[in-house]
Amino acid sequence: MLDPIADMLTRIRNAQAAGHTRVSIPASKFKAKIAEILVREGFVEGAETETEGVKKNLVLSLKYNKVSPTKRLPAIQEITRVSTEGCRIYVKGHQVKKVKNGYGIAILSTSQGVMTGGEAYSKGLGGEYVCKVW
Repeated sequence: MLDPIADMLTRIRNAQAAGHTRVSIPASKFKAKIAEILVREGFVEGAETETEGVKKNLVLSLKYNKVSPTKRLPAIQEITRVSTEGCRIYVKGHQVKKVKNGYGIAILSTSQGVMTGGEAYSKGLGGEYVCKVW
């Protein structure tokens, strides 16, 4: 697997398109931090780590908004990778822009850890623009 973060985002996208309530992803510390941000910002209901022998999996409980008694929409309308393995995108602290006029979030990897674009902007930190979610 060339880009594990892109794989994580694709698994979330595909699981929500199929209407699943949970999605299992191979675990890493970086993915756990991204999942923690998604839970904190209200895009995902929960995240936990499960161990199967030597392998660890990160299990996300996906969140849906009820539109009518028979229809529900995923809380994540779109989740896209910005910085890829072949083309890294870095931003300075003052260059972090709002996603969808504040309805979405940007996730950055900074020198002080993984955080949202708003947190990085308030601290004046820049870093790698990992993904955006709305």
